[in-house]
Amino acid sequence: MRTSAVRRVPPRPTVLRTRGGLSLRLSRRALLVCGVLALVGAAVAVLSLGMGSYRLSPAEVVATVLGDGPPGADFVVMDLRLPRVLDGLLAGFAMGMSGAVFQSLARNPLGSPDVIGFGSGASAGALVFVILLDAGTPQIAAGAVAGGLATAGAVYLLAWRRGVHGYRLVLVGIGGSAVLGALTSYLYVRADIGKAAEAATWMIGSLNGRGWAEVGVAALGVAVLAPAVLALTRRLSLLEMGDDTAAALGVSPQRSRLALLAVGTGLTAMSVAAAGPIPFVALAAPQLARRLTHAPGPNVLPAAWMGALLVTLADWIAQRISGTGILPVGVVTGVGGGVYLAWLLFLERRSGRL
Repeated sequence: MRTSAVRRVPPRPTVLRTRGGLSLRLSRRALLVCGVLALVGAAVAVLSLGMGSYRLSPAEVVATVLGDGPPGADFVVMDLRLPRVLDGLLAGFAMGMSGAVFQSLARNPLGSPDVIGFGSGASAGALVFVILLDAGTPQIAAGAVAGGLATAGAVYLLAWRRGVHGYRLVLVGIGGSAVLGALTSYLYVRADIGKAAEAATWMIGSLNGRGWAEVGVAALGVAVLAPAVLALTRRLSLLEMGDDTAAALGVSPQRSRLALLAVGTGLTAMSVAAAGPIPFVALAAPQLARRLTHAPGPNVLPAAWMGALLVTLADWIAQRISGTGILPVGVVTGVGGGVYLAWLLFLERRSGRL
């Protein structure tokens, strides 16, 4: 008796649409991953809000946020701890999304902004205002954006040769990052000992002493640039197929790449201005998100939520280790990122690709 083969029809993706005409195609698994990452990030944030010399239970933290907490908790949670937690969530969100954009543009898992120099450019621009001009948060944010965009433009032009190839972009970016590292060292030499120490702590990536001004910078970057990234997600997916395929489907490769380069660099710069150049988040978040979603494409939203969770979790671990919250979050992400890279190299070597 003949049996007919049953063909599995892949589930139809969910399309999110807004009144402004923005649409985003996501698989149900990707939506589930975003929801789970957001819930876990919120839970870690609640735990972080309760840590410190004035300890609060998760129930007391939630009650305080809702305006019905124990005596004295309102000042501790709302004025001292909440800005730090929100700054970490928003900066991590921006880092994860920008990492997904650049890795997709470069078609290389090493194409994250902290590897190809865009984060270093934003850091150098911000340090000019921190060390030389002793400026405030808005000026530092402007310097980070200017430095990041200038670096992105220079790397793009140097990598251009009848188009921009992913490996060429990564190699030129690594060279640019080395030059910017020398510029950063020169700025340290020019600074007095107090400013140099402050800048060195900031360059590691830290949420210590972050206030509502830094939260405003990160929130502005996410509110303005994240919708632009989502609007360009379809073009980003087509660019992953190659310039010829994208052009055949009606997408201008170079104009799309320039637009994505600008918004991705803006997200990187705003996150650097808000929390410093926290290492490895933009590199690891998109890859971890893709392993969870099992979905092709840039996965910008899952990567963004993964970045928010990584920064918040790393800050919670830093507070648990130090007991005072003085340990910079960049130390934890640096150690975790090094272990993650070693694990990736081990997998590549075991599979015979290295």
